[in-house]
Amino acid sequence: MEARVSSGVLTKTQSPFLSPLRGRKLESLRNMSTLPNTIHNHQFSNASLYLRSTFSSRTHSFKQAIKDDSREFELSSLTALSPLDGRYWGKVKDLAPYMSEYGLIYFRVLVEIKWLLMLSQIPEVIEVPSFSAEAQSYLLGLIDGFSMDDALEVKKIERVTNHDVKAVEYFLKQKCQSQPEIAKVLEFFHFACTSEDINNLAHALMLKEAMTKVMFPTMDKLVEAICKLAKANASVSMLSRTHGQPASPTTLGKEMAIFAVRLSRERQEISQVEMMGKFAGAVGNYNAHIVAYPTVIWPQIAEQFVTSLGLKFNPYVTQIETHDYMAKLYYAIIRFNNILIDFDRDIWGYISLGYFKQITKAGEIGSSTMPHKVNPIDFENSEGNLGKANEDLTYLSMKLPISRWQRDLTDSTVLRNMGGGLGHSLLAYKSALQGIGKLQVNEARLSEDLNQAWEVLAEPIQTVMRRYGVPEPYEKLKELTRGRAVTKESIREFIEGLELPEEAKTHLLKLTPHSYVGAAVELAKTVDSAVNVINGSEVLETCR
Repeated sequence: MEARVSSGVLTKTQSPFLSPLRGRKLESLRNMSTLPNTIHNHQFSNASLYLRSTFSSRTHSFKQAIKDDSREFELSSLTALSPLDGRYWGKVKDLAPYMSEYGLIYFRVLVEIKWLLMLSQIPEVIEVPSFSAEAQSYLLGLIDGFSMDDALEVKKIERVTNHDVKAVEYFLKQKCQSQPEIAKVLEFFHFACTSEDINNLAHALMLKEAMTKVMFPTMDKLVEAICKLAKANASVSMLSRTHGQPASPTTLGKEMAIFAVRLSRERQEISQVEMMGKFAGAVGNYNAHIVAYPTVIWPQIAEQFVTSLGLKFNPYVTQIETHDYMAKLYYAIIRFNNILIDFDRDIWGYISLGYFKQITKAGEIGSSTMPHKVNPIDFENSEGNLGKANEDLTYLSMKLPISRWQRDLTDSTVLRNMGGGLGHSLLAYKSALQGIGKLQVNEARLSEDLNQAWEVLAEPIQTVMRRYGVPEPYEKLKELTRGRAVTKESIREFIEGLELPEEAKTHLLKLTPHSYVGAAVELAKTVDSAVNVINGSEVLETCR
């Protein structure tokens, strides 16, 4: 589904907001835009009375300015309560055609029209005969040509009905009055449906399209970028740190490869979650359907209809689809996000150690007081938004599968917030990508740390000693290295004093902290193969 509006472009002035606070619930929040004057609740010393008086006066002036402002803080990037709809709009607006109120209305229209077309194909429903090609084209045109003006018309109707799904039904009836065939069967719009029959399918389609068109491509770009980072630095030796202390060396590329594989695995898990739907009436039993047309096998019709939309049919439901698949989806995204948090923090640490430099951009400022600063802001922004995303997604995962008896309405308002968790995730992915694009490896700094960590060769030396039966190898190396300064010379002297076969001794003498990296180089170089195995036929070509 593409964004369809009169101008051809979705803009915030047309209100395709990701947060319902800036769309559906704006009116009830307008009065919260003024500054609260709570300063009078505190006691001040005489020295602070002037400041209090000045602040109170200016606060009063600010309130008065707002009161006199004829615009009443209308929707804009400056008045958005969610930064997704304000400061960060440019980075998340690709989700708006799917995860906004506009997207919800569009998919409701789609479901209602597709259901009418399905009814026309059921022989027993003689009151809705098969539509001509012209009538079918007219109905499908309402879907394909759905615009922002259409969505606004639905909202206008809703102001009268105070019911959002009924407003869609009335909108379609108005649109179809002029088409002779369809005008005869207008009352079969929304036939035997409860609102949740329409809503649950719309929500599933919103998620399906948002994941397919926006989230997965960005996830893939992220994995690809880390793959490239891994392969480009496959042979760049790096001192490992366990518990924050020097440990056996690795390569920078291999450490990046770990994240590429981990993220790819979770991305694949996310793609395996099946979006589900129900279409079984008011309490999931097809009560009204069976009374109206007793000979129709409605469960089969419902399954055929749901699967025709590209969704998995859920036959055991109450009034609502149980939302278990949503919980599964969101928890899978949370796992992906947690891995990316781990990546962000590791890169942040490597920048702090000087292993990476960051490409600077003319005009950018790192600190308002320290001119020299080049901060890792992209990875910090990514980490922060991943935390916010996970908080939102966790609540959705925990709340949505719970509904009293055959249904309560608590899920309805919560479902309007699906865009938040995805929006903050998308923002985080793009921030991480931006940060990766600024990284420059500082091989001199990496080499410096390795040259000062000859003690890491204690591990291979004691392992070879074990092989050849040298007594107490671990203890001897512990005495040599633990808590002591170890140099190239002291290590060589220790090796030369060992009773080992000459070949083994020569091999140990050739070891350096730079060369003692095991299979790290090969693991990094073959990361694309590992990613492709995980993804099956979904080969990330750019990793090659």
